[in-house]
This record gives sequence, structure tokens and C-alpha cells, in this order.
Amino acid sequence: MTRIEEIENAVVSLPVDEYRQFRDWFLERDWVQWDKQIQADSQSGTLDFLVKEAMEEKNRGDLRDL
Repeated sequence: MTRIEEIENAVVSLPVDEYRQFRDWFLERDWVQWDKQIQADSQSGTLDFLVKEAMEEKNRGDLRDL
């Protein structure tokens, strides 16, 4: 049995309350990692193309109010 299978088996055997705690922890951990990746991409310039596209659309008057 692989480690992943062991984890899956452990998760499916959790009582409902413990499963909810695990799920909340896991989702929070996932969001923290996502935030770190977005920050790293932003600092490295990987996302600069999005700013450029937005500025071009603004200059053309293609943006609409939300």
C-alpha cells in the first residue's frame, strides 16, 4: 500500500467532526501555499503580462465598471 493510499484510508475512516477539522486544516494549508505562489510569481514578474493587458484595455477604453 502506498503512502497516499494509507492517507486516503485514514481520512475516510475519520469521524465526521474530525473529518471537518482535517478538511478545514487542509483547505487553509492549500490557500496559504496558493498565496505564497502568487506572491512569488508577482515578485518574479511572471504576472506582469496581466498588468500589461489590463493597462492596454484601460487605454483602449475596453474596461467596464463592476
